[in-house]
Amino acid sequence: ADHKTCLSELRNRVGKVIESKKIPIVLGGEHSLSWAAVNAVSEKIGKKIGIIQIDAHADLRESYEGNPHSHASVMNLLVNEGHSLASLGVRAICEEERITRQEFGVIFWDGEDLVRSNTSSVQLPDDFPEFVYVSFDLDGLDPSIMPAVGTPVPGGLSYYQAIDLVKSCLAGRKCVGLDMVELAPVGDNVASPFTAACLLQRLIELL
Repeated sequence: ADHKTCLSELRNRVGKVIESKKIPIVLGGEHSLSWAAVNAVSEKIGKKIGIIQIDAHADLRESYEGNPHSHASVMNLLVNEGHSLASLGVRAICEEERITRQEFGVIFWDGEDLVRSNTSSVQLPDDFPEFVYVSFDLDGLDPSIMPAVGTPVPGGLSYYQAIDLVKSCLAGRKCVGLDMVELAPVGDNVASPFTAACLLQRLIELL
Protein backbone atom coordinates (compact mmCIF):
# COMPACT_ATOMS: atom_id res chain seq x y z
CA ALA A 1 0.00 0.00 0.00
CA ASP A 2 1.15 3.56 -0.58
CA HIS A 3 1.93 6.04 2.17
CA LYS A 4 -1.45 7.81 2.23
CA THR A 5 -3.36 4.51 2.22
CA CYS A 6 -1.35 3.40 5.26
CA LEU A 7 -2.07 6.68 7.06
CA SER A 8 -5.78 6.34 6.29
CA GLU A 9 -5.87 2.79 7.64
CA LEU A 10 -4.01 3.83 10.78
CA ARG A 11 -6.46 6.69 11.33
CA ASN A 12 -9.37 4.26 11.17
CA ARG A 13 -7.74 1.80 13.55
CA VAL A 14 -6.85 4.47 16.11
CA GLY A 15 -10.41 5.77 15.93
CA LYS A 16 -11.74 2.32 16.82
CA VAL A 17 -9.42 2.14 19.83
CA ILE A 18 -10.78 5.50 21.07
CA GLU A 19 -14.36 4.29 20.51
CA SER A 20 -13.62 1.31 22.76
CA LYS A 21 -12.62 3.77 25.55
CA LYS A 22 -8.95 2.79 25.44
CA ILE A 23 -5.72 4.74 24.94
CA PRO A 24 -4.11 4.07 21.54
CA ILE A 25 -0.40 3.28 21.56
CA VAL A 26 1.19 3.36 18.13
CA LEU A 27 4.62 1.87 17.41
CA GLY A 28 6.17 2.79 14.13
CA GLY A 29 9.11 3.65 12.01
CA GLU A 30 8.21 6.81 10.12
CA HIS A 31 7.17 9.75 12.31
CA SER A 32 4.54 10.75 9.73
CA LEU A 33 2.14 8.28 11.39
CA SER A 34 1.57 10.79 14.22
CA TRP A 35 -0.55 12.92 11.87
CA ALA A 36 -3.06 10.09 11.38
CA ALA A 37 -3.11 9.09 15.05
CA VAL A 38 -3.51 12.62 16.48
CA ASN A 39 -6.33 13.48 14.07
CA ALA A 40 -8.14 10.22 14.77
CA VAL A 41 -8.06 10.97 18.51
CA SER A 42 -9.09 14.59 17.99
CA GLU A 43 -11.98 13.62 15.73
CA LYS A 44 -13.36 11.05 18.18
CA ILE A 45 -13.15 13.24 21.31
CA GLY A 46 -14.28 16.37 19.46
CA LYS A 47 -11.42 18.62 20.58
CA LYS A 48 -8.08 19.86 19.36
CA ILE A 49 -5.17 18.08 21.04
CA GLY A 50 -2.02 19.27 22.79
CA ILE A 51 0.98 17.37 21.45
CA ILE A 52 4.01 16.67 23.63
CA GLN A 53 6.86 15.93 21.22
CA ILE A 54 10.18 14.40 22.28
CA ASP A 55 12.47 14.71 19.26
CA ALA A 56 15.91 15.70 17.99
CA HIS A 57 14.19 17.47 15.09
CA ALA A 58 11.46 20.12 14.99
CA ASP A 59 9.57 18.35 12.14
CA LEU A 60 8.04 21.70 11.14
CA ARG A 61 9.07 21.87 7.46
CA GLU A 62 6.29 22.57 4.97
CA SER A 63 7.45 19.55 3.01
CA TYR A 64 10.53 17.38 2.73
CA GLU A 65 11.71 15.91 -0.59
CA GLY A 66 8.40 17.12 -2.04
CA ASN A 67 6.23 15.31 0.50
CA PRO A 68 4.09 17.35 2.94
CA HIS A 69 3.35 14.10 4.81
CA SER A 70 7.04 13.46 5.46
CA HIS A 71 8.50 12.66 8.89
CA ALA A 72 10.14 16.10 8.71
CA SER A 73 6.78 17.84 8.18
CA VAL A 74 4.43 16.00 10.53
CA MET A 75 4.28 18.68 13.24
CA ASN A 76 3.85 21.40 10.62
CA LEU A 77 0.69 19.65 9.40
CA LEU A 78 -0.64 19.31 12.95
CA VAL A 79 -0.07 22.90 14.09
CA ASN A 80 -1.62 24.14 10.83
CA GLU A 81 -4.71 22.09 11.70
CA GLY A 82 -5.04 23.87 15.04
CA HIS A 83 -3.37 21.46 17.45
CA SER A 84 -1.03 22.85 20.11
CA LEU A 85 2.59 21.72 20.30
CA ALA A 86 5.15 21.50 23.08
CA SER A 87 8.50 20.31 21.76
CA LEU A 88 11.33 18.96 23.93
CA GLY A 89 14.87 17.93 23.04
CA VAL A 90 15.24 19.51 19.58
CA ARG A 91 18.82 20.10 18.44
CA ALA A 92 18.47 20.12 14.65
CA ILE A 93 16.32 22.92 13.24
CA CYS A 94 16.27 25.14 10.15
CA GLU A 95 15.27 28.78 9.78
CA GLU A 96 11.92 27.88 8.19
CA GLU A 97 11.07 25.84 11.29
CA ARG A 98 12.08 28.64 13.66
CA ILE A 99 9.64 30.95 11.85
CA THR A 100 6.87 28.33 12.07
CA ARG A 101 7.51 27.96 15.80
CA GLN A 102 6.99 31.68 16.27
CA GLU A 103 3.99 31.89 13.95
CA PHE A 104 2.09 29.09 15.72
CA GLY A 105 3.23 29.75 19.29
CA VAL A 106 5.03 26.42 19.62
CA ILE A 107 6.31 25.89 23.17
CA PHE A 108 9.81 24.45 23.22
CA TRP A 109 12.68 23.43 25.43
CA ASP A 110 15.60 22.58 23.15
CA GLY A 111 18.02 19.75 23.75
CA GLU A 112 21.13 21.76 24.46
CA ASP A 113 19.38 23.86 27.13
CA LEU A 114 17.78 20.81 28.79
CA VAL A 115 20.97 18.74 28.79
CA ARG A 116 23.41 21.49 29.84
CA SER A 117 21.16 22.55 32.72
CA ASN A 118 20.30 18.92 33.58
CA THR A 119 16.60 19.86 33.52
CA SER A 120 14.17 16.99 34.05
CA SER A 121 10.95 18.89 34.78
CA VAL A 122 9.10 21.61 32.85
CA GLN A 123 5.75 23.30 33.27
CA LEU A 124 3.33 23.74 30.42
CA PRO A 125 1.30 26.97 30.39
CA ASP A 126 -2.19 26.87 31.90
CA ASP A 127 -3.84 27.38 28.51
CA PHE A 128 -2.20 24.30 26.98
CA PRO A 129 -4.95 21.75 26.17
CA GLU A 130 -6.11 19.34 28.88
CA PHE A 131 -6.12 16.41 26.44
CA VAL A 132 -2.59 15.59 25.33
CA TYR A 133 -0.92 13.14 22.97
CA VAL A 134 2.70 12.08 23.53
CA SER A 135 4.81 11.57 20.41
CA PHE A 136 8.19 10.11 21.34
CA ASP A 137 10.76 10.05 18.54
CA LEU A 138 13.58 7.86 19.81
CA ASP A 139 16.21 10.17 18.32
CA GLY A 140 15.24 12.57 21.11
CA LEU A 141 17.46 10.36 23.25
CA ASP A 142 21.22 10.71 22.99
CA PRO A 143 22.84 8.38 20.41
CA SER A 144 25.07 6.96 23.16
CA ILE A 145 22.01 5.18 24.57
CA MET A 146 19.84 5.01 21.42
CA PRO A 147 22.08 4.67 18.35
CA ALA A 148 19.52 2.72 16.29
CA VAL A 149 17.60 5.62 14.75
CA GLY A 150 17.49 6.89 11.18
CA THR A 151 18.89 10.35 11.91
CA PRO A 152 20.94 10.41 15.16
CA VAL A 153 21.96 13.83 16.52
CA PRO A 154 24.52 14.31 19.33
CA GLY A 155 23.63 16.05 22.58
CA GLY A 156 20.38 14.26 23.30
CA LEU A 157 18.34 13.50 26.40
CA SER A 158 19.23 10.77 28.86
CA TYR A 159 16.87 7.89 29.62
CA TYR A 160 15.55 9.00 33.03
CA GLN A 161 15.60 12.67 32.03
CA ALA A 162 13.25 11.94 29.11
CA ILE A 163 10.87 9.93 31.30
CA ASP A 164 10.78 12.68 33.94
CA LEU A 165 10.20 15.39 31.33
CA VAL A 166 7.18 13.53 29.93
CA LYS A 167 5.88 12.97 33.45
CA SER A 168 6.11 16.70 34.22
CA CYS A 169 4.23 17.56 31.01
CA LEU A 170 1.41 15.15 31.88
CA ALA A 171 0.84 16.66 35.34
CA GLY A 172 -2.78 17.81 35.60
CA ARG A 173 -3.59 16.63 32.08
CA LYS A 174 -5.19 13.59 30.47
CA CYS A 175 -3.13 11.57 28.00
CA VAL A 176 -5.32 10.37 25.12
CA GLY A 177 -2.67 8.75 22.93
CA LEU A 178 0.98 7.81 22.61
CA ASP A 179 3.35 6.88 19.84
CA MET A 180 6.97 5.76 19.74
CA VAL A 181 8.72 6.11 16.40
CA GLU A 182 11.95 5.98 14.39
CA LEU A 183 13.55 2.83 15.86
CA ALA A 184 15.85 1.50 13.14
CA PRO A 185 17.51 -1.70 14.48
CA VAL A 186 21.18 -2.16 13.59
CA GLY A 187 22.30 -5.72 12.89
CA ASP A 188 22.16 -8.00 15.91
CA ASN A 189 22.54 -5.17 18.43
CA VAL A 190 19.73 -5.75 20.93
CA ALA A 191 20.49 -2.78 23.23
CA SER A 192 18.42 -0.20 21.32
CA PRO A 193 15.27 -2.31 20.83
CA PHE A 194 15.44 -3.38 24.48
CA THR A 195 15.87 0.24 25.58
CA ALA A 196 12.86 1.22 23.46
CA ALA A 197 10.77 -1.56 25.04
CA CYS A 198 11.78 -0.51 28.57
CA LEU A 199 11.05 3.12 27.78
CA LEU A 200 7.64 2.23 26.39
CA GLN A 201 6.82 0.34 29.57
CA ARG A 202 7.78 3.36 31.67
CA LEU A 203 5.67 5.69 29.52
CA ILE A 204 2.66 3.38 29.80
CA GLU A 205 3.07 3.48 33.59
CA LEU A 206 2.80 7.29 33.41
CA LEU A 207 -0.53 6.99 31.61
